[in-house]
Amino acid sequence: MNRTFQTFVSGAHTGVPPTYEMLKEEHEVSVLGAPQSSAPVTTTVINIHSETSVPDHIVWSLFNTLFMNWCCLGFVAFAYSVKSRDRKMVGDVTGAQSYASTAKCLNIWALVLGLFLSTGFIVLMGFTCLTLYQIIVKAMQDGRGYF
Repeated sequence: MNRTFQTFVSGAHTGVPPTYEMLKEEHEVSVLGAPQSSAPVTTTVINIHSETSVPDHIVWSLFNTLFMNWCCLGFVAFAYSVKSRDRKMVGDVTGAQSYASTAKCLNIWALVLGLFLSTGFIVLMGFTCLTLYQIIVKAMQDGRGYF
């Protein structure tokens, strides 16, 4: 410890024994020293809006209602999206977030299920058309002309 630090510590705490935290903090202050520039200190103000944006997923729900409405999941998601929008208009952010989360989950399930079932339907129709074509070709080759 240097000589200026000893006088700084002994002068700051007369009559009170210094603790380790006080000594460490004062040592850091004495090592860093005072600010080198005398420029005025500038402050920055950050405005935090109390309103949080809650997505209600109403467009996604409407799309799923119109195009991917397997098992009525799109319609149910649309109902929850409308409930979320109503809660947001009233000012109930927690309720709006809850309904929006449910609508998002239902939209994901409706989209995934819709894609799988639509793809499966297209593949099934492709195999059906191919099978019918093979039956017709075989009937024509056998001489059965009733097709």
